[in-house]
Amino acid sequence: MTATEIRPQARTATGRDRRPDERINLRSSIPFIALHFIPLFAIWTGITWTAVVLFLLTYLGRMFLVTAGYHRYFSHRSYRMGRVAQFLMALGCTTAAQKGPLWWAGHHRVHHRYADTDHDIHSPIRGFWWSQVGWILCDRYGATELDEIKDFAKYPELRFLNKYDWIGPWALGATCFLIGGWSGLVVGFFASTILLWHTTFLVNSLAHVFGRRPYATDDKSRNSLIIALMTGGEGWHNNHHRYPSSARQGFRWWQVDTTYYGLKVLQAFGVVRDLREPPARVLDEARRGGALGVGAPDEDGTFGSS
Repeated sequence: MTATEIRPQARTATGRDRRPDERINLRSSIPFIALHFIPLFAIWTGITWTAVVLFLLTYLGRMFLVTAGYHRYFSHRSYRMGRVAQFLMALGCTTAAQKGPLWWAGHHRVHHRYADTDHDIHSPIRGFWWSQVGWILCDRYGATELDEIKDFAKYPELRFLNKYDWIGPWALGATCFLIGGWSGLVVGFFASTILLWHTTFLVNSLAHVFGRRPYATDDKSRNSLIIALMTGGEGWHNNHHRYPSSARQGFRWWQVDTTYYGLKVLQAFGVVRDLREPPARVLDEARRGGALGVGAPDEDGTFGSS
């Protein structure tokens, strides 16, 4: 399947107007749905302090890997790293159970090309459910778009991780079990994985609905402090859509971007290099009112809520 073939034709946002392969495949979606009930087993396993520590470490650590790796590196190449570090970053990213690096980045590049149009694969203009999880549960977007990610698909080790993307999460789950027992597995791995999924998906959905717009981009991306705090800085989404190749998404000093801070630390140790930042012309472009929370209005003339 090529990138051209996956792009939806113009349609409304209602489910009945979607192609047959864009409807939820209930059979293949059973594992995803069933995993959401596993944390309930904490009623029997209990919640130990070890499990709580594992929960925090696996959530925060993997959120950094997804945002710094899958998003800012593989999708946008906003900094550079050596081949060994690149492989280790990709391996760490797969522990988030969000498929492989080539699949993730390839689809994300399509999203940016057609953000909030009928060709966007997960825009909330087609409904919150669709942008949050619906597009993942259908058959149409299951394949990796190699045409969109040729720059990284040339590496055999990344193709291996993309094909066997289950290695990372299984290894992490086993590690959590060995450290924390059943509570470590149920709470430390599965509960944190589910929270990680849905906070990541919020950037697709709510970060295009709620927040402020200092930049008059062609899409509906918005800045949200709440989402930024939950996702390591990804909530400064209007900034990101204005200048996607920046490793820093919190353009202003007060825009908390913990992923960027982490990348600065890695740069100090020589793990990554050449972190790209927004040029002065882009910073100056933001409307004066935008920095105060009054950005470019939507098509209906409103500014949205914070």
